[in-house]
Amino acid sequence: MPQKAITMETRVLVLTSFFMPIQIMSWRDAITDLYLGKVESVVDYNEEIRSPSVTMKLPAVVRILRKTSQIKHRVKFSKSNICNRDGSRCQYCLSRLPISKLTYDHVFPRSRGGETTWNNVVCACKKCNSKKADKTPEEAGMQLHTVPRQPNSLPVEPLRIYEKTAPEQWLAFLAFESN
Repeated sequence: MPQKAITMETRVLVLTSFFMPIQIMSWRDAITDLYLGKVESVVDYNEEIRSPSVTMKLPAVVRILRKTSQIKHRVKFSKSNICNRDGSRCQYCLSRLPISKLTYDHVFPRSRGGETTWNNVVCACKKCNSKKADKTPEEAGMQLHTVPRQPNSLPVEPLRIYEKTAPEQWLAFLAFESN
């Protein structure tokens, strides 16, 4: 059977030292980290990487060798990470919606000096966001179900987007919810 060509899109799942998925990296970065002794290969693809002096299997899943508590991650502020933190739920009516149907809501309105920060932004459905408008939740007569805060670590949840397209080698390490 012919080997599949290694493409620039080939990705490697990265696990913590405790085998929890934390990110996805390019195969080139994974090879570099393997060579530098920062990670170990847990599962390989069938393809091989060749240089004039070395032949090795292309890693599919790697594990970081040092404890991840030593790694300081600053979680990037983004709509997808806000939705991840809030469980893809409107923080007013608790409806679970796809990210495309959710909006940012500033708990303390921007029009009144509220900032776009982890501690002032929550997910809201369009209906609740419109109802709240330029008011605080109390002024709008709405209850905020979770106080917004900045996460201390990178969320694992975004890896769920690969449920239908994850390589077979990753499946044992990704926990998917059954609906």
